[in-house]
Amino acid sequence: MTVRPVFRPKPDALQAIFGRPKVVIGVIHSLPLPGAPAYDGQPMEEIVHYAVDEAERYRAGGLDGLIVENHGDIPFARPDQLGPETAACMAVMTEAVRRACALPVGVNVLANGALQALAVAKAAGAAFVRVNQWANAYVANEGLLDGPAGQAARYRAWLGGRAIRIFADVHVKHGAHAITADRSVPELARDVEFFDADVAIATGQRTGDPTTPEEIRAIAEGCSLPVVTGSGATAENVGGIFAAGAAGVIVASWLKRDGVWWNPVDPDRVRAFMAAANRARA
Repeated sequence: MTVRPVFRPKPDALQAIFGRPKVVIGVIHSLPLPGAPAYDGQPMEEIVHYAVDEAERYRAGGLDGLIVENHGDIPFARPDQLGPETAACMAVMTEAVRRACALPVGVNVLANGALQALAVAKAAGAAFVRVNQWANAYVANEGLLDGPAGQAARYRAWLGGRAIRIFADVHVKHGAHAITADRSVPELARDVEFFDADVAIATGQRTGDPTTPEEIRAIAEGCSLPVVTGSGATAENVGGIFAAGAAGVIVASWLKRDGVWWNPVDPDRVRAFMAAANRARA
């Protein structure tokens, strides 16, 4: 007999934020911000304008919400490089996106940048934070509530509990990092719930890694949270993702020109994706 874990009831964060099931969330990949290693002196006004233009293309295509993503650099940097100047600029940019597109907006950083992410979200009026490796890396490498993830959990409580929701990655494919390769998908899902996340994200370790219907269902079995996919969604497979029980998709690469995540948003790809998504969730 299979014994399912018992978790305390928690309000549906997706319904609370977006007001509907089966959501589609786009990703704005920021240009390098002041203070980041790759910053080349571009005026902040131009950086904000680029992000707002991306948001308008997503909004016009009918997406339900957006994530503003910056890891301190392009494409990535060590989380300790998300310093005060970069964090402040990210808050300014995120607020501008939120005001311009009138959609729910979240921010994304790495797990040991979670304190900065929560502060950015609070300052910008963001509804949620997507934190890569929020729990799994810490259970594997640091242990339970020691380290930055535990600090972030306590900081979120201090900020006001559910005012900022946590979307936490469950890394079902491990790529070169292999930080969770010796743990089962249900164990990874329980890590995420233990760290007080509100939404579990089924994702690969690398951009574009798809998650299978079996992995989506395994995560749903391992926790009581809504499950969305964080990588690999396309116009061709979004129907299967929703049919497998996913409560939403976060789409980055496929909606960009030529399917490359650092390129600008492609309105034709957005329309094609949303047509497929809307058929699947009709």
